[in-house]
Amino acid sequence: MSIVLHVDGPRWRAHLDRTLATQTGLVPVVKGNGYGFGSGLLTAESERLAGHAGVDLLAVGTYREATAALAGFSADVLVLEPYRPSLHGGLAVLAEPALVHTVTASADVHDLHTRVPNARVVAEGLTSMNRHGAHVDDYADLLAAAGAGLLGGTLHLPLGSGHLTEVSEWLTQFPAIGTWLLSHVSSAELGRLRTAYPGVTLRPRVGTALWLGEPTALTVRADVLDVRPVASGNRAGYRGRSMGAGHLVVVSGGTAHGVAMDSPSSVATLRQRAIVLAEGALEAAGRVRSPFSLRHSGGDPDAAAPLWFVEPPHMQVSLVHVPRGTAPPAIGDQLDVRVRLTTFWADDVVLSSPDSRH
Repeated sequence: MSIVLHVDGPRWRAHLDRTLATQTGLVPVVKGNGYGFGSGLLTAESERLAGHAGVDLLAVGTYREATAALAGFSADVLVLEPYRPSLHGGLAVLAEPALVHTVTASADVHDLHTRVPNARVVAEGLTSMNRHGAHVDDYADLLAAAGAGLLGGTLHLPLGSGHLTEVSEWLTQFPAIGTWLLSHVSSAELGRLRTAYPGVTLRPRVGTALWLGEPTALTVRADVLDVRPVASGNRAGYRGRSMGAGHLVVVSGGTAHGVAMDSPSSVATLRQRAIVLAEGALEAAGRVRSPFSLRHSGGDPDAAAPLWFVEPPHMQVSLVHVPRGTAPPAIGDQLDVRVRLTTFWADDVVLSSPDSRH
């Protein structure tokens, strides 16, 4: 049994190449679950881009992720989590010459240099994101501590647009920094910043928009493991939930894969509030729409019937209900699955190229 991410290789890679061609100096980000592809596949793809498009820097989220990235990528690897002596001081990976560290405090830089005298670093400034970074008042001291190992500055901005003023303030206040790495700055904003600061190299750090920016190339499908007819009032599952007439379908994919596992909602509009309220009311009534949908052969390829959970997903499988009047799938068929790829763990990832199975 399996739940698989299918990737249209030519279409996906064409998007990657277009993105690299239009985003000068782009730094790919490979972290966490590898945006649903797995970090190994994306590191290998970054290596392809290194030879094909001149990518010379790969960003990972943590020092734990850096070891594998260094083994699979031939250029430099930037660790996004800031160096902390109490957490990272004893790690063997610190000595790797291709490693680039993120620093946010002068004392941390001094400690790093006692362990790795030639360590290369980027100095992160604290933005309105308010996560990691040195306050603007402490940033000059951080740059001085970094010394000759400083490769540039870095800023992590919130999602959305409207970052021109904030980024401009940093670039104006610290003109000696020749290179800045920027997250969540749009192409239009980068263009305006490059015009305003022609002597500064601005490098976008991109994960989601790069790897997941061509959704039509990505499809998740799950194997149907069991199908049986049920009458109205029949019960199933750990909690003995009652069903309507139709068919019970057991399908691959559960909590271990991230199926139906959502992060807290970011509710900003009345429409979003209405959707959250409606979904909450249905859930309170024991009705939860599943991410699985049934597509019948010969039908409209864009018309797939959404299915409802019988109960919350199990660890590796889910129970869904096909209502009476709808032809059920057969064992061995596949259901389409709507998942958030940044929280998804596939059993397998298959590129359309015959020699690219991982």
